Amino acid sequence: MAEEFNTDGMLDMYLFENEQLLEQLQERVLEQKDADCFDEDSINEIFRTMHTIKGSSGIMMFDNITAVSHKLEDIFYYLRESQPDNVPHLDLVGHVLEVEDFISGELEKIRNGNPVDGDASEIIAGLDKFLEMIKNGGMAEGGKEPPENVHEEPKQFYIAPVATSASRFYKIYLTFYPETEMANVHAYKTVYALKEMAEDLLYSPEDIISDESSAQKIIEDGFRILLQAQCNEEDIRQAIGIGYDIEKVEIFECKAEEFLQGFDFGEQDEPKVEIDLESSVEEIESKAEAQLEAAEKETKKPEKPKIAPGDFVIKSKEPGKAKKLAKDRNKGEKASFISVNVKKMDQLMDLIGELVISESVVLQNPDLKVPGLNLDRFNKAAAQLSKISTDLQDVIMSMRMVSLSNTFQKMNRIVFDVSRKLGKDIEFEMVGEQTEVDKNIIEKISDPLMHIVRNSVDHGIEEKQERLESGKPEKGKVILSAKTEAGKVWISVTDDGKGLDRVKILAKARKQGLLDDSKPDEAYTDKEVYQFITLPGFSTNEQVTEYSGRGVGMDVVVQNIQSIGGTLDIESTAGMGSTMSLKIPLTLAIIDGIVLETGKSSFVLETGVIKEFVRVKEDMMIYEPNGDEYIMIRGECYPVLRLGRWYGLKEYCESVEDGVMLILEVEDQRVCLLVDKLIGEQEIVVKPIPSYIKKVKGLSGCTQLGDGSIALILDATGLME
Repeated sequence: MAEEFNTDGMLDMYLFENEQLLEQLQERVLEQKDADCFDEDSINEIFRTMHTIKGSSGIMMFDNITAVSHKLEDIFYYLRESQPDNVPHLDLVGHVLEVEDFISGELEKIRNGNPVDGDASEIIAGLDKFLEMIKNGGMAEGGKEPPENVHEEPKQFYIAPVATSASRFYKIYLTFYPETEMANVHAYKTVYALKEMAEDLLYSPEDIISDESSAQKIIEDGFRILLQAQCNEEDIRQAIGIGYDIEKVEIFECKAEEFLQGFDFGEQDEPKVEIDLESSVEEIESKAEAQLEAAEKETKKPEKPKIAPGDFVIKSKEPGKAKKLAKDRNKGEKASFISVNVKKMDQLMDLIGELVISESVVLQNPDLKVPGLNLDRFNKAAAQLSKISTDLQDVIMSMRMVSLSNTFQKMNRIVFDVSRKLGKDIEFEMVGEQTEVDKNIIEKISDPLMHIVRNSVDHGIEEKQERLESGKPEKGKVILSAKTEAGKVWISVTDDGKGLDRVKILAKARKQGLLDDSKPDEAYTDKEVYQFITLPGFSTNEQVTEYSGRGVGMDVVVQNIQSIGGTLDIESTAGMGSTMSLKIPLTLAIIDGIVLETGKSSFVLETGVIKEFVRVKEDMMIYEPNGDEYIMIRGECYPVLRLGRWYGLKEYCESVEDGVMLILEVEDQRVCLLVDKLIGEQEIVVKPIPSYIKKVKGLSGCTQLGDGSIALILDATGLME
C-alpha cells in the first residue's frame, strides 16, 4: 500500500532530478518562444519531461504536482498524435511556463520542509480550456482524435490477471549502468510507466521501495518484470525508454504457461546451455541449438523451447583470463557526480586559504635567513609543497566555478514575462553565457541582474509607436553579455531604447537637493549624472507600475554588487540606448598577486592588471601646472599616480628614479603607478574589509602576508577613476 512506502531516502533524488528537468524545460521553451510553433523534437521532449515528473511525483504522493503535470502532458500528447494547426504558440508557451512556475514553487516548499499545498485548480482549468480550444480549432473535419491519455492515482502495483484473446505475455530484463544512483527508484519509475498498459504486472526484487539494499541487488543481478498487456514490444520499449540510468532492455514474448512459471524464467525445467565467453556469437548460437536439440530428443518434447534469460550458464575461465562477451560494445567513460553541501565547499575553501597563509609563514620565516644554512633540500621540499598546494587550490576553485547559463536563462524568462505584460515586442540575445564564476558570486548577482534587465525592458525600450516615429525597428533588443578580463567578470545589459534623459535626471536631482547650487548643470559629467539613479528613493518615472517608479531597487543593486567587491558602470546615449555593466571579481577566494611596499605600508596588486615593470629617469616626466603628472615611455604618454601621495602616507619615496613604475592596464585604460619597491609574487587569500574602508577609492580587500602583517589589496579600476 502507498502508506507503507518509505520515501525519505528518495526525496533528495526526486528534487535533484525534477529541478534539472524543469531547467531544461524552461530553456527549451524560451529558445522557441519566437517561433511559429514547437518542432517535433521539442513536443516529444516536453511530453517526456511532464511524463517523468508526473510519474515520480505520483510515487512521492505529491498529488497537485502529479495532476498539473498530467494535464500539460495531455496537451502535448494531443499535439504529438494529432499535429493540429492553428495552435496559438505564445499562449502555449505561457501555459508551459505557468506550469513550470507552479511546480518549481512546490519543489521549493518541499526543499524547505513546508507542506505541498499549492492549488493547481485554476491552472488545470486553463489547460483544459486551451486543450478544448485546439481540439475544436485544429482538428480536420471528421478527424479521429487520439485515445485519451488516462491517468490513475498511484496504488499498489499488483493488477489481477484478466487474460483475453488479445492479451500478450512478456518477460522483461533491465540492466542498469553500474554507476546509477538509487537504482531501486529508477526501477520503480519503470514499473510506474508500465502500469498504465498492464493487465498483470509483477517485478523482482519486490521490495524496491522499503528495502534500500535492493538498489545494489538490481545493479548486480538486473531488474526482472513479468508483464501481461495488450501491446507490442515497441510500445513497451517506448514506455520504459533508455536514458542515463538504463543500459539495456531485453524483452522476450512468451506463452501464458511460461508466464505463470514466474521469475524462474524457465530455470528449473529448461536445459542449460554452457557458453565459453571467448567463443564467437555464431559458435555460441550453434552450440546452444545443438544442446537443445539433444535435450529435446532425450525428453521426446515435440516442440523446441525458446532461448530466454536464465537459459545460459557461464563456463568458468582459468585464473587470470578475462571474460569477454562477443557482443559487448565499447562505451565512453561516464561521468560520475555527487551532490555536496555548499557550506562544506565554503569550509574547504577557507581551509585552503589558511593553508596558503601557513605556507607563506613557513617559507618566509626569518630563521631561514641565517647565514651559512644549507637549504637545498628544504627548498626542494618547499617547491614540491607549493606545487601541491597550488594544484589543490585549482581543483577546489574549479569545483566552485559555475556557468552563468542558468542565471542568463532566468533573465530570458524575465524579459519574456515583462515584455508580454507591457505589450512590448523585444528580442533577447545572450552572449558569453558559458562564462564560469564562483558559485557565491552568482548567488549575489542574480537579484541585481534581474532588476537591471527589468529596468531595460520597462524604462529603456520605448512603446512600438514611439520607436516607429523615431525611425527604429518596431522590435526592441536587449543584449545580456559576459566576459572575463584581468581576474574580473564583466556582465553587461545593453538595450537599444531611448537612453537616459540627462536633463530629466538633473532636474530630479536638483529638486531632491543632490546638486551643489553653485555648480552649473554643464559642470557635471554624464557619468556623474547617471550615478544619481543609483541613489535611494531616486526615480524619474512619473507613474508607479508593477516594475518601477517607487524609487527603490538601483540602490540595492549597487549595495549588493559592492558587497562582493564589484562596481556598476552606466553608459547611455540619448535616443540610442543604454549599457549597464557589472564588474565583479571572478572569485572571492585566492588570487595571484604582486606584493609591493610604499613607505611603511604593504599593498597587493593582481598580476593580471600589471602590464610591465619599468625603471624611469627624471627627464622622462612631464609636470602640468594643475599638478597632474605624465611620463613618456617608448613614445607613449601615461598618467602617473604616486601611491604614497594618493593615500597620504609618510616616508614614501618622492624620486621616480629611486622607485619602481608599474604600468597597469584595464580594458583600454592605462596608468603608471609609482611605488617604493617590489617584495615579490605570492598567492593571496582575499579577506573582506570593513565597510568604512570600502569607501576609500582603489581598495578591494585585504590579506595576511607570510610575516603575519596585513596588506591592502589594490583595485586597479578604482585607481584609474
